[in-house]
Amino acid sequence: MMGFGFDLIFNLFPIFFLIVFVLVIATFVVGLGKGISRWNRNNHSPRLTVAAQVVSKRSDVSHHHHHHGDGMDHYTTSTTYYATFQVESGDRMELHIPDREYGMLVEGDRGVLSFQGTRYLGFQRQ
Repeated sequence: MMGFGFDLIFNLFPIFFLIVFVLVIATFVVGLGKGISRWNRNNHSPRLTVAAQVVSKRSDVSHHHHHHGDGMDHYTTSTTYYATFQVESGDRMELHIPDREYGMLVEGDRGVLSFQGTRYLGFQRQ
C-alpha cells in the first residue's frame, strides 16, 4: 500500500515539472512582450516639450542575492529613480529618470519637461 503512494508521486512529478516549466516560460514571454510593446508605443509617440513642475521624487532599491556553487554568496543592489511631474493642465506623470539627473531635480522645480510616451527625455529648469 505504501508503494502505491510513492508510485503516484513519481508518476505525477513529470506533469508538475512540465506545468511549472511552462508557467516560467510563459511569464518570461509575457514580460518580454510587454517590454517590446511599451518600447514600440514610446517610439510611435510624439516627442513633447511642456511646462512642468517636479512634484515628487522616489527611488526603488532592489536587492539581489546570488549563491555560487563554491559556497560563496554575492549580494548586489540596484536603484531605479523616478520623478513625478505636473503639467499646466494639472495632469501628473511619473517617469523613470537616469540616476545622474535624480540628484539634480528638486521638488518644486519648474521648467520644461521633454518626454516621448512614458520615456523621459529631459528637464530644463527655468
